[in-house]
Amino acid sequence: MIEQSLQGRRAFILQNTTLEPPPHTPELALHVASEITPIWKMTEEALEEIGLPPPFWAFAWAGGQALARYTLDNPQIVTGHGVVDFASGSGIVAIAAKKAGAARVLAADIDPFCEAATELNAQANGVEVDFTAENLLDAPPPAWASVILAGDICYEKPLAERVMAWLGQARAAGATVLIGDPGRSYFPRQGLTKLAEYQVPTTRELEDMEVKKTAVWKLP
Repeated sequence: MIEQSLQGRRAFILQNTTLEPPPHTPELALHVASEITPIWKMTEEALEEIGLPPPFWAFAWAGGQALARYTLDNPQIVTGHGVVDFASGSGIVAIAAKKAGAARVLAADIDPFCEAATELNAQANGVEVDFTAENLLDAPPPAWASVILAGDICYEKPLAERVMAWLGQARAAGATVLIGDPGRSYFPRQGLTKLAEYQVPTTRELEDMEVKKTAVWKLP
């Protein structure tokens, strides 16, 4: 059983992952698992809880890789800005934003492991990012955030609709909103502007193909 603390989760991650560069952002490094099923099962056993969602923190998912790549290649998007990485998972997008010159970066995810993963990954990349486990959907988008980045957010229809509505509020308030998505079923392409498209190497452990066509979109 894992110790129910940030320190305990950090130890679990270090014991069950390796530090590797994501395929599409080789200048970064993340603590990642090699297979999804074993780390998923170990997480459930460690927490003594069955039915947990997939360990999004343990992998560099296609949408996050694409969004991180776009941010690194277009630093003017975030330089000097306050940035929120919504549903941050491993923290790859938050780390990319900080390395690209963001003034402040807040990684947000309700998975308790994500704080430990983001902290470890940020340290591995020589940056500091803030973290919150609060569900940002329960309040208006933070006024200080002039840029909101969100990768891989449209797995489930009700959640996708809620997230898109929240992102729409942020855009209406003046924030720049970018989304990384590899063609998830519930992603609403209508009304969005495609900024870039990538062929992102991934694995059949995570996706239905080894290279996933993934786009970065902007709320107009």
